[in-house]
Amino acid sequence: MQRICVIGGSRYFGKLLVQRLQAAGHQVTVINRGSSRPPAGVEHLVVDRGDEAALVAALGSRTFDVVVDQVCYTPVQAAIAARAFAGRTCRYVMTSTIEVYDPATAALPAVPAGTPVPEGNVDPAAWPVDPQLPWHDAGYLEAHYAEGKRQAEAVLARSGGFTFASVRSAHVLGGGAQEFTGRLAHYADRVSRGEAITVRADELPTVFIHYGELADLLLWAATEGHFSGPLNACSDGALDVRAVAGAVAAQVGREPLYRVAAAGETPSPFSFDRHYAMDNARAKELGFTFSRTADWLPGAVAETLAAAATAPTR
Repeated sequence: MQRICVIGGSRYFGKLLVQRLQAAGHQVTVINRGSSRPPAGVEHLVVDRGDEAALVAALGSRTFDVVVDQVCYTPVQAAIAARAFAGRTCRYVMTSTIEVYDPATAALPAVPAGTPVPEGNVDPAAWPVDPQLPWHDAGYLEAHYAEGKRQAEAVLARSGGFTFASVRSAHVLGGGAQEFTGRLAHYADRVSRGEAITVRADELPTVFIHYGELADLLLWAATEGHFSGPLNACSDGALDVRAVAGAVAAQVGREPLYRVAAAGETPSPFSFDRHYAMDNARAKELGFTFSRTADWLPGAVAETLAAAATAPTR
């Protein structure tokens, strides 16, 4: 049994992670602002992680074997966590994102076309940090989500108070009503209604991961995967947007319709003009086994369609 603290853990794969940690026999503490309660038997600390004094007071004399941070978006939040958990934990795992590799958001090393991006393309140990940027502004943070994650990783990687690892997640699908981004639901709705899906003229693939597989990987990273630094988390097999829509079409019995986006128009989710895939070789070498996206996507579509069928009508 390990003592594990999850910051966030109130929805989607974070909620599932808490359930799986508890089922595995670990002593779990959840820290969030009280938006939802964790399962019975899980300790719940209600505090704003951005209030350092309140966080330290809530932690009291507690120590943990591992902290899993699901909701760290800025270098300011990361610096507070680094100070608050220094000396309280041996290991700190942060959930990060494929968006750190988006070349539209930073000057990144070039990768040959069609080559999955390795972790080394964004090195948190060397990434510049500017805590004076307006990270407190919601609009700024939304527009600079990828940079916030890069700088948060950088702060925690350099903290020195614990071993740090970041899990850079691919686009997460599955879970039906739990999938709060609504991206797969967008395709289910469009195909079911016979409405056109807005795409780019030339579609290129990206990578995905099922929310259950991501919860499994985070469980492994916290309790078994004794590694440090960034780790790419994606199922095997990149797919483009037409493959995603096709998986929906196979279950609703209607061919998808497409419309090429006009100049300046935002296309549908996962419609990319660049090959947007990560290399998951490091996780495999460390012992984690990924599924294939094509194998679990039909189930994720079924979950989404079932959720839509039971949703209240407006």
